[in-house]
Amino acid sequence: MTDPHLTFGFTDEQKLLRESVLGTLARVLPPEKIRALDAAGEYPADACKALAEAGINGIVYPEAYGGLGGSFMDLAVLGEALGYHYGGIAQAWSITCIYAGMHIAMHGSDAMKREVLPKVIAGDMRLALCLSEPDHGSDVAGIECFAKRDGDSYVLNGQKIYNSAAHVAQNLVVVAKTKPGRGYDGISMFLVDTTLPGVTIQRLSALGRHTTEANHCFFEDVRLPADRIIGPENDGWHGLMKCLNVERLNLAANGVGNTLKIMEHALDYAKTREQFGRPIGKFQAVSHKFADMQIMYQTARAQMFRVAQMLDAGLDPIMENAVAKAYVTEVNWKVADMAMQIMAGAGYIVDQDMQMMFRDARVGPIGGGTSEIQRNVIARRMGL
Repeated sequence: MTDPHLTFGFTDEQKLLRESVLGTLARVLPPEKIRALDAAGEYPADACKALAEAGINGIVYPEAYGGLGGSFMDLAVLGEALGYHYGGIAQAWSITCIYAGMHIAMHGSDAMKREVLPKVIAGDMRLALCLSEPDHGSDVAGIECFAKRDGDSYVLNGQKIYNSAAHVAQNLVVVAKTKPGRGYDGISMFLVDTTLPGVTIQRLSALGRHTTEANHCFFEDVRLPADRIIGPENDGWHGLMKCLNVERLNLAANGVGNTLKIMEHALDYAKTREQFGRPIGKFQAVSHKFADMQIMYQTARAQMFRVAQMLDAGLDPIMENAVAKAYVTEVNWKVADMAMQIMAGAGYIVDQDMQMMFRDARVGPIGGGTSEIQRNVIARRMGL
């Protein structure tokens, strides 16, 4: 039975959503399969398809395009449940439905929405976002990937890197310049079919998140029909910023759920592992670590749901969302580190789950806007 503290404040529909997500994933993505996929570096395609068949993909999209028109609180509940089951499935779902798909849902033409969103909702199309470049990660104003207008087409040239799950995507949402020069003015976004001539995708080997591996994408004279642009030409920066509230909330929700999973995993170990004649959880050196984990987790969860409520109220909680993203992902990593220390050798061995959760949690303060960038945002909102 679900702890009522976990679902306090949820609507009946949100409680059912959480149960549906966790029930579906328990069936199609049990621990042994997660371990196998992680070891093989294989995308969790079956689990993603099962989520789509359960109607999960449509929650974040407008009803006019086959979605359910869910609230930000619905997304927070969903994101937390996904992160709790496994960080990799949370990321796999988010890459298509949030990081890339939300740009189409918010800024794509009506024709593009009708073409793409029903396929995403049905689980028949995977997307990925291409933003960072070898010389420009957080520095979006300096991107060099360029799309030049040529009659009724654009010709795309450049590189993108660290593009999670691009190797399994049918389409990429690519951020490029359409006006020469450095700056946010002149940024545009495009939907790029990965089978087009000139598109090359090379997988990268990363420390964690092996089931949604990073990639290096190359675009060499890729010709795109003009209708593949997402939103107005040269105005892509504003589109990126509008989607950030959704992305950061989702990342925070994933991190909160994953933090609880790690804490529970280590707690089970501490209650059964005996040293010096008693369970190690009875030693204050260990029990206080769990108390600290609980303090951080409860604080992170409260901030994440507060942001969702503010968004549903029509506010624009830029600072609060940056706080949530930075704090939650840092807590996720700190709790993983503390859990590793508690489990010691048992956590460090590769055939145990702790080392995987430890590796996977480390990307949180890096991806989706580093903790340093979040602090820049917070400081600016404070007038500094």
